[in-house]
Amino acid sequence: MHYLMPRNTGAHLGSLVVRSAFIVSLALTILAAPFSAAAQPSSKEFRVGHLFGGSRTPDGLPPGPLREGLRELGYVEGRNVRYEARFAEGKMDRLPDLAAELVRVKVDVIVAQGGAAAVAAKQATSTIPIVIAPASGDAVATGLIASLARPGGNVTGMTDEVVQLSAKRVEMLREALPKAGLIAVIWNANDEGMTLRYRGIEQAARAFRLEVQALGVREPDDFAVAFSTMTRRRPDAIFLVADAITGMHRKRVIEFAATQRIPAMYEFSLLVRDGGLMSYGPSPEDAFRRATLYIDRIFKGAKPADLPAEQPTRYYFTVNLKTATALGLTIPPLLMLRADDVIQ
Repeated sequence: MHYLMPRNTGAHLGSLVVRSAFIVSLALTILAAPFSAAAQPSSKEFRVGHLFGGSRTPDGLPPGPLREGLRELGYVEGRNVRYEARFAEGKMDRLPDLAAELVRVKVDVIVAQGGAAAVAAKQATSTIPIVIAPASGDAVATGLIASLARPGGNVTGMTDEVVQLSAKRVEMLREALPKAGLIAVIWNANDEGMTLRYRGIEQAARAFRLEVQALGVREPDDFAVAFSTMTRRRPDAIFLVADAITGMHRKRVIEFAATQRIPAMYEFSLLVRDGGLMSYGPSPEDAFRRATLYIDRIFKGAKPADLPAEQPTRYYFTVNLKTATALGLTIPPLLMLRADDVIQ
């Protein structure tokens, strides 16, 4: 697993940090408490459920950073923790049944990876604690939690700051492509959280006088339709909104962008390592590790309603210079100086 080390992340956050500083500070204070007790493993065996709409992991277990973080807090598989992971493999209509399975096996907490997974988990149980990780849309706007400071109910975890984060991404895309006029946006139109992200991009694009080519997808065949639309009317750039569905088909988007020589902005560095041009967003690895603090507090008796939800505090800008060269694109020096990670 590759972990990015930010060089100048503070310059990237701007008003994002200012706006969420109080909530993050409160969350850090509450969640930091368990560290002193981390070396005291519980004698009870806890069951951690993991629900994801995307592809199954190679070992069929929750993501490595989540398990590593819990291990560091004293939870050892086979001794005091057991994992129950369920994957929809892109068939999002399976999520309700998979969430119900986790309820039936009596997990002590459900880690919901993705907004659709969080919705399915919340519909399946009102008593089992649910931790959202990584951030998968605006949890307040979609009704998953009541507020950042007081989530209420049985859901807490990570959430997005959609408007300002979308504006930052569009701003970076515009800096890289100052002559761009039309950007295509691909997103899962069945996911309310991802649709809110699309609306944030659309709003930011208007501010930069960019026209948006809306390419909502709902199933695998829709990607071919999106590609055909872009072939008929070629955009100056592509923006991919990441979720379980678009993530499963990310290589198709990356290959199309490469073949058509269209620059693209992504939300996570993984897609840049797969050949995408650039990304700006939080680290999923960081989010899973933050989730372990929620889980630990819950196992020690805390209620999700009392654990403030968090917005990410670190955002990473990644650039693939090999892809830029293949596109015949020169990234402006001032933009390159802001990169946290450069792939040669």
